Amino acid sequence: MKKFYISLLFIFSVLNLNSAISDETDIYKKIDLFGEVLEKINEEYVEDINQSESMDSAINGLLQSLDPYSAYLSPDNFEEMQTETSGEFGGLGIEVSMEAGVVKVITPLDDTPASRAGLKAGDYIVKINDVQVQGKTLSEAVEIMRGPVGSDIEITVRRRGVKKALQFTLTREIIEIQSVKSDLLDNNIGYLRLTSFNENSAQQIKKRINELDKDKKTKAFILDLRNNPGGLLSQAIKITDYFLDNGEIVSTKSRKASENRKWFARDGDLTDGKPLVVLINYGSASASEIVAGALKDHKRAIILGENSYGKGSVQSIIPLRNDGAIRLTIAKYYLPSGTSISEVGVTPDIEISEDGDEFKIKTETDNQLNYAIKLLNG
Repeated sequence: MKKFYISLLFIFSVLNLNSAISDETDIYKKIDLFGEVLEKINEEYVEDINQSESMDSAINGLLQSLDPYSAYLSPDNFEEMQTETSGEFGGLGIEVSMEAGVVKVITPLDDTPASRAGLKAGDYIVKINDVQVQGKTLSEAVEIMRGPVGSDIEITVRRRGVKKALQFTLTREIIEIQSVKSDLLDNNIGYLRLTSFNENSAQQIKKRINELDKDKKTKAFILDLRNNPGGLLSQAIKITDYFLDNGEIVSTKSRKASENRKWFARDGDLTDGKPLVVLINYGSASASEIVAGALKDHKRAIILGENSYGKGSVQSIIPLRNDGAIRLTIAKYYLPSGTSISEVGVTPDIEISEDGDEFKIKTETDNQLNYAIKLLNG
């Protein structure tokens, strides 16, 4: 019987080895096939091609086949990305991703050409200056949208619920990101608007909370995360902690169990447990969803507005030897309840849709904010 088990173990070992060798052989065959295809294109295609650009497209295609957020950054694109994250850059002021072969607007940033023109989260950009977006990579589409400050660009979009394509003419500007704005509404409601999660967002939010509540007359707070595309996880954790005394905030699960992590709130709610309403919409993504989802799970806040975007994954920028980089999904976020927000988003406790095409955040037409104020006063 012992010999039988040894023989069986040997057979399984040989089968596993053969399987590994077979998989490796198949990979090398595919690499050879790719080389053959590239050679045929170079020899037979109707026009001359730039083989370097073709290789970049192939690399990017591989990454984007994984999910909409993984992508290849050429050396030039990587340098531009580093410029953007510094807080000031030229452009239109929109956060975008690729979906179904076209560019999808995640969110227009506040007080930018995109937001002033009327672009909305969820719009699909199908044409840029009469150039069809279908078939282009996200990097190529973004490159077309870039241009000299002061120059005009025409964008054609498809919008949910609207039959005809919409056209917008925008003028490129220097985009300066100011992530936190605050105000005192009705003399007793602290309003905090967070447009992105930058390196100093948590520090700014803490400062604004203290300023709004310095006389202890503030009876409630509104945290506005609408059209906030996300940003740094560390800032999302700190900001959530400001409104909690204890409990889990978020966890991440990756391919390696050793890299799974959980973050917890520390004692000390900066608002002393005062009523809190969090505003979200389809443009609230990633870090915004972590904050809203954690506060909802702990029943610390009422979530009001529209279902959020559903980006529940962590991307890492990994530099390459050619001075480019890849943006690669390395983990997924999970809320305290154990649910993932990936492709699902955060569902509001009170669903209030934007009221018409004239809707603009924090104006008289902002029916979501007006509802939140009435709720806190009622």
